[in-house]
Amino acid sequence: MTAGPLEGIRILEVGHILAGPYATMMLADLGAEVTKIEPPSGDLSRQVSDAYFASLNRGKRSICVDLTTTEGQARLGELAAESHALLVNLKPSAIHRYGLTYDALRRWNDKIVCVALTGYGLDEGDDPAFDYVIQAVTGVAALTGDPAGPPTLPGYSAADNSTGLAAALGLLAQIISGRGGQVEVSLRDVMLSQLNYRASAYLNEGTEPRRMPFGAHPYYVPAQLFPTAEGHLALFITHDGFWRKFAAEAGIEGFPTMAERAERRDEVLAVVTAALAADSATGWEFRLRPLGVPAAAVRSLPDALAATPEMIATAGDFRLVGSPIRVAGFDPNYGPPPRLGEHGGLPVHS
Repeated sequence: MTAGPLEGIRILEVGHILAGPYATMMLADLGAEVTKIEPPSGDLSRQVSDAYFASLNRGKRSICVDLTTTEGQARLGELAAESHALLVNLKPSAIHRYGLTYDALRRWNDKIVCVALTGYGLDEGDDPAFDYVIQAVTGVAALTGDPAGPPTLPGYSAADNSTGLAAALGLLAQIISGRGGQVEVSLRDVMLSQLNYRASAYLNEGTEPRRMPFGAHPYYVPAQLFPTAEGHLALFITHDGFWRKFAAEAGIEGFPTMAERAERRDEVLAVVTAALAADSATGWEFRLRPLGVPAAAVRSLPDALAATPEMIATAGDFRLVGSPIRVAGFDPNYGPPPRLGEHGGLPVHS
C-alpha cells in the first residue's frame, strides 16, 4: 500500500463551520497532516452536532490557541514555521487582526502558503457571506426552481463545498510552485465561475438567464426531469446518437437533430412526456441504461447511500461519506474527528 499523495504536507486550519474545514478534510483524506487551530470555545460546528462536526473534520489534529493573546500569536508563529500552508476561513477583519496572512507570517516562514477563504475577498469588507446569501447574490437562487414559483435553494451547501474545493486547489497549486505567498478564494467568485456558460451566453449573446420548468437545460432538449407513471426520471439527451436510441425505445419519431429539438422544444417535451408516462422511472432507467442513454430515477439520499456502500467510510465512531478522489494503490486512513485541544492547548474534556 502506498502512502497518500500528500504525505508529509503539514497544513494549518483556522476557521468555522464548513467551507474551510471541508477543504482541509479533502487534503487530510489524501494524506496531509491537518491541524485545526481552535479558540477555547472550539469550531462553531461542534455546537451543531457531533455527526456534523465529524463530516467536516475527520482525520485532523486539534490545538487550542487563543489568537487574541501575545502567547497565542507566538504559538501561531511556531506552528507556521513548521507548516507548508495555512488555510483560514474567517471574515477579512479577523484574518488581518489575528495575523493570518502571508505578510504577517512570512517572518516565521517565507515558504508558507496562506489561503484566505472569504465571502467576497480579503480586502472587500465584512459583509455576512453565508452559503444561502451567496447563492442569492450571485444569481444561483434566481436560476433555481420552477419558473412559476419562487427562487429556490438546493438542499445542501453548494457554495461552501464548491469554494472549499477551489481553495484546496489554490493551496496545492501554490505549494507546487515552490513559493510562499497569499492565495485568495471567495464564495462569490467561485459561484459566479460555476455559472460559466450561463454568464457567457449573457455577456456575449445578450441571452437573459431564466428558470426552466423541471430544471431543463437551456441548450439540450430533452434534458430535464420528467414525470413518469411512478416517480420522476432525469433524462439528459445531448447528441443525436443518444436521441436515436431513446426515441427507438420510447416509440418516438422525428426531431433527428439537436438544432431541431432545441427549436421545437415544446413539441419535443410534449411527446417525450407522453411516452414516459407508459412506465415508471425505475423501469425507464432499467431500459435505457443498457442502451447508454443518460437516465436515472430520482432517488432519496438514503436510497443513494444504500446503492453505493463502497462510498461509506468509518472514521472512529462515525460512518461518513468517504473521499471522492481515488488514487491507485492508496486507501485513505480515515481517522476520527479530534476532540477540542486533543493535540495541545487546553485540557481535553471527554
